[in-house]
Amino acid sequence: MIKKINTLLHKLYLFSGYVASFFLILIAILIVLSILTRTFDFYIAGLNEYSGYCLAAASFFGLAYTFEEGGHIRITLFIEKMSKKTKSIFEIWCLTAASIFSGFLSYYLIKMTYTSYLFEEKSEGADGILLWPPQITLAIGSSLLFICIIHQFIKRLNNNG
Repeated sequence: MIKKINTLLHKLYLFSGYVASFFLILIAILIVLSILTRTFDFYIAGLNEYSGYCLAAASFFGLAYTFEEGGHIRITLFIEKMSKKTKSIFEIWCLTAASIFSGFLSYYLIKMTYTSYLFEEKSEGADGILLWPPQITLAIGSSLLFICIIHQFIKRLNNNG
């Protein structure tokens, strides 16, 4: 059962990484489109704004995948000097702190998105789109990061036990 959950979560993080790469490709397309439209004196409103939203989505969807793959900046030079027991305690402490902070981040991004949805907030850009569709990518990405950190925390506790 636990192995199935680990496999399912790994696939979820991998999918999140693919979604992040999709948004990176979309950024490239939007930037090229913006350059081409300026070259031909044709303006499409909001292209820069949309590429900014795609950047936020790519960043947040990439968090869980990157965390699971060990791609975030780590203090391995500091940790590798510790004894095995001290290292284990330090890693559990770090995962606890990361769980708390990512949980708060996820909660407040979900709350912000919901509030934007309720009040139908619009961007101040040239096209004035609703804010909740781009914000939902932040809420989902941060929630996936929270799940990933909790998952790593539980795996770490099981390795110690």
